[in-house]
Amino acid sequence: MADVTTELLYLGSMDAAYRKEFDASIARRGENYLVLDKTLFYPEGGGQEHDTGILRHAHGDTKVLRVEKKGIVKHIVDALPPADTVHVHGLLDWDRRFANMRMHTAQHLVSGIAYDLFGGARTVGNQLHPDRSRIDFRPAKFSDADLHQLETETNRILAKGLPVDLKFESRTSLERRVKPDRANLDLLPKHINELRVVEIGDVDACPCGGTHVRNLGEIGKVRILGKSSKGAETVRVEYELAAP
Repeated sequence: MADVTTELLYLGSMDAAYRKEFDASIARRGENYLVLDKTLFYPEGGGQEHDTGILRHAHGDTKVLRVEKKGIVKHIVDALPPADTVHVHGLLDWDRRFANMRMHTAQHLVSGIAYDLFGGARTVGNQLHPDRSRIDFRPAKFSDADLHQLETETNRILAKGLPVDLKFESRTSLERRVKPDRANLDLLPKHINELRVVEIGDVDACPCGGTHVRNLGEIGKVRILGKSSKGAETVRVEYELAAP
């Protein structure tokens, strides 16, 4: 059976990430999942957690427990709807989605500032949760004073309420204005030429497929919780967000 291509409705614009519901058709059924022809649900990836919510249909509600993308986008559900169900109305758990948007945008900012402040400390991994998140930096040997500086500078930029924009740009164009290692461009496969770039004012630009807020004023403040060594000059920094 050929793979089904699901249209990812949140990708096209900043405003699309703020949509809370959508209509779709069931394209395939699995043992515990549905594949839709289109979706607003974010599948886990890029460090960002998946969305959850409900698929409403003629027979009632089906809970979306998890969403993953491994070739196809699978909406893992609590129970499959009856076989004659064709159309569904999706509703996101908005609180979870918005928390992930705030966290992911904050991660871009923290990563960019750390690179600038500490001699090119690159982000080599991250895991973003709605309540707290972590970023792995290398090479890095942050002192407590360094973490305080990182938190202070991040919150200084957040207080500016800069716009967060989305643009589609060629790899060559982005490489002309952003250092490839700052935006991890050198880690993207060479055949990828058209990039979805998330841009924070004039302080950061990074290719990304995640969901983000439209303005830094929606994030609040970053509170760095601590650090731990992960070996090989790699430091893991954990943070949370205070309400805006």
